[in-house]
Amino acid sequence: MAPSLCCSRVENAFFSSALFKLKKQQSGVATTARNGSIAWLASSPSTSRARSFSVRAASQSSPAAVAEPEGIKINSVPTKPIEGQKTGTSGLRKKVKVFKEENYLANWIQALFNSLPPEDYKNGLLVLGGDGRYFNIEAAQIIIKIAAGNGVGKILVGKDGILSTPAVSAVIRKRKANGGFIMSASHNPGGPEYDWGIKFNYSSGQPAPESITDKIYGNTLSISDIKTAEIPDTDLSRLGVTKYGSFSVEVVDPVSDYLELMENVFDFELIKFLVSRPEFRFTFDAMHAVTGAYAKPIFVDKLGASADSIMNGVPLEDFGHGHPDPNLTYAKELVDIMYAENGPDFGAASDGDGDRNMVLGKGFFVTPSDSVAIIAANAQETIPYFKSGPKGLARSMPTSGALDRVAEKLNLPFFEVPTGWKFFGNLMDAGKLSVCGEESFGTGSDHIREKDGIWAVLAWLSIIAYRNKDKKPGEKLTSVADVVKEHWATYGRNFFSRYDYEECESEGANKMVEYLRDLITKSKPGDQYGSYVLKFADDFSYTDPVDGSVASKQGVRFVFSDGSRIIFRLSVMQTRQTQGTGSAGATVRVYIEQFEPDVSKHDVDAQTALKPLIGSVSSSSQQVYNLFFYSLPQSGFDVLLLVGFQIWHSPCRS
Repeated sequence: MAPSLCCSRVENAFFSSALFKLKKQQSGVATTARNGSIAWLASSPSTSRARSFSVRAASQSSPAAVAEPEGIKINSVPTKPIEGQKTGTSGLRKKVKVFKEENYLANWIQALFNSLPPEDYKNGLLVLGGDGRYFNIEAAQIIIKIAAGNGVGKILVGKDGILSTPAVSAVIRKRKANGGFIMSASHNPGGPEYDWGIKFNYSSGQPAPESITDKIYGNTLSISDIKTAEIPDTDLSRLGVTKYGSFSVEVVDPVSDYLELMENVFDFELIKFLVSRPEFRFTFDAMHAVTGAYAKPIFVDKLGASADSIMNGVPLEDFGHGHPDPNLTYAKELVDIMYAENGPDFGAASDGDGDRNMVLGKGFFVTPSDSVAIIAANAQETIPYFKSGPKGLARSMPTSGALDRVAEKLNLPFFEVPTGWKFFGNLMDAGKLSVCGEESFGTGSDHIREKDGIWAVLAWLSIIAYRNKDKKPGEKLTSVADVVKEHWATYGRNFFSRYDYEECESEGANKMVEYLRDLITKSKPGDQYGSYVLKFADDFSYTDPVDGSVASKQGVRFVFSDGSRIIFRLSVMQTRQTQGTGSAGATVRVYIEQFEPDVSKHDVDAQTALKPLIGSVSSSSQQVYNLFFYSLPQSGFDVLLLVGFQIWHSPCRS
């Protein structure tokens, strides 16, 4: 039986998340693939040459010529600052219609170049790619011309503008590029009425640090001109180099460098032996997103999976009218297949830009928190890249403590960091970290500086393949569920749930958080909450052990003596029409966790196990204080939490 997807929790699935309902279907975007082949409609040869994308002067002043590289005319186009271009944790994300406003994208790109030291890009190499969503081709032409106008020597761009986020990081590192642009709004919907995004990664392949993104924002407030090259649009549908004087654009295969890296990390022959076994069935859902370009070359051509093992493998501008977020709600088609009576042995999905993942066994869901812990516990034995053992492990603060227990048992350095992949990058560059993850379906390692969906899938296939390498034909195979339950028996199980409340009024959300912050100042170790004894309560702060930078107010935590935790985290207070990556208003996320060492209780449903902590959670979109923790007379958490919500009179979407 498939896990229930109704209400604000997922039954029988070991993970709970109150998520947006599917957004209404987009209209007006053709998404048909011809003859079943991979087709990115916006980037066909005719489309990519149909229009010339240029920067427009924001006043009646004519563009002024500036110092020019050899063979290129550079114009300085007058412009004016545009409000709301503050970069969030994952770049700048807005609705497509916002990015299409006059010079909106061009201003941000020029502000980026104004923020970088000239030696970081002058005559240098930059990488450009994205997830194939609507507006990428138009945006790519704008970025190429501004890069040329600012003295970049060469742009390396994926064919048809396609490069997954992990692939961009891999290409930057392999080609020793100065950095790269990623055109993506991650797991958000795509199409003319939906989302688009842009971010910049540095020479290590990791997202630009706040020191740079803050400068970008400052420069968007004072920008007066845009330097752009007078060059024709580049045909992104054909591989090869196009020269414009001393500037060049090279269109490359989006898969080759990434595939080469994966072959160096994993034992492909071991995985191929598993995938080619007639009794093993595998399904990968690319969700009509960027990993559709990688799935066939890797899983079918290299590893021998059948062609019909790839679902939704054609990348489309609007993701096939879907929401490319690999979780139990939006990947329901895959979930139904995996929970069917004769479901496959292994299933996985990835998101819009290929950096997130979901892993399932037959009738079994692996939580992201368990997934990273199990990969870490098995890495040295099953993945050649880790043959000397991981250097260290890390997780984001809200992610369950399952990984902590692996680090303790393996005597490895362990780090708890704020939400945001950039916090892992410094640790990796310093040689302190190998495997890391977030509860929001992000898993990765130091092979690149981004989370990596296909890497996580290959890691799991490696574990399953290693466990079954000596099994004879017809012998029962070790399953995903077997691996997870064996891990629980060794390390204990961390029951975990997350609840999201989005588009909340900012004022009320802030009041709630301030109330909780005041509450923790009055809390002390040993305080009794029903059967739970408080170990500590705080507002999480992180001091980077590499550069000493401090990130404060990262989430209110109540941690109890038995390892149980309850966490409140307020997302960046932004609207899509003004700044950053947030939804309209505020998003409040509540995380509930309880550790259970007793093997006899590991098969209990997560909601049953967590009931003493969370009680009943309503799914209706009422005021939050009516939604949470209204039946907690035994645990005493109503005193701790419900009062906090009662001062928050702002309706949210759950």
